[in-house]
Amino acid sequence: MTEKIKSLPKFAGVYPILYMPFNEKSDIDYEDLRKLTEFVIASGADGLGIAMGSEIFKMSESERDLVLKTVVDQVNGRVNVVMHTGAQGTDLALNYSLKAKELGADALMMTPPTVLPIPNEIIVKHYVEISEKVKIPIFIQDIWTSPISPAVMIEIVRATEYAKYAKAETPPTTMRTTELKKLGGDEVIVFGGAWGTNFIAELNRGSVGTMPGCAVPEFYTKAWKYWKMDRPDDARTHMEKISPLLSLLTRSLDVSFHLDKEILRRRGVISSTNVRMPTSKPDKITYRELDKLIESLGI
Repeated sequence: MTEKIKSLPKFAGVYPILYMPFNEKSDIDYEDLRKLTEFVIASGADGLGIAMGSEIFKMSESERDLVLKTVVDQVNGRVNVVMHTGAQGTDLALNYSLKAKELGADALMMTPPTVLPIPNEIIVKHYVEISEKVKIPIFIQDIWTSPISPAVMIEIVRATEYAKYAKAETPPTTMRTTELKKLGGDEVIVFGGAWGTNFIAELNRGSVGTMPGCAVPEFYTKAWKYWKMDRPDDARTHMEKISPLLSLLTRSLDVSFHLDKEILRRRGVISSTNVRMPTSKPDKITYRELDKLIESLGI
């Protein structure tokens, strides 16, 4: 085992993001949410997340709280729980963050406010103010819909002891990872995202984990085990098995909601594939492509 693997931080490995199970009336199915949580834990995941992939932006504040409370209760300390608390206002993001901490989240994840053009120094201040008041680990999320440059992320990392984690999702994520580690070295702890499409390439560049979807989490956890065993070629070969599936899922975030939920339904994890409006359902050809990929993977 390499020295790098021996010295992994508290948050490392595979943290699938939970796709929120909604019933046909678009209400959250909390029983299925518990089943989904168990499914992810059983895959060998190191943690899990409630975030953009959970359609958190379509939830009321009371729903957010009950979802987190349900997941934390089901997890019962077995893995880490990361809650997305990003918002367009500092006070609102702070309120979300304090509530998440109160309900048992182990860490937070926040995208920067992007509706209005904001100077970089104000973005840094936004993260630092929340970090210093909440005082639990924070993932700075850089996503294509809310990008934040590696240089600004490193400024935040150096300005507060709590926001040391960076989730790189603005493509190309491999270059983003390289730049973060070049600028921040060991000060910054990098996770990948974007369905984990570049998981192994990101690990090669210094990341310590990924936050993929949760439809096939066992492929990521097995690859992570190979990586920790110093078997990178086996890790890469294992991830290549789902490359065609990831190619289909990553056509758009909205498409992935429908297709990942369809996979979870077929695996007996959730009852409904409903996605809250507004949404656009994939066409029949896409579902036929999914049929073939599911059959080829034997899931």
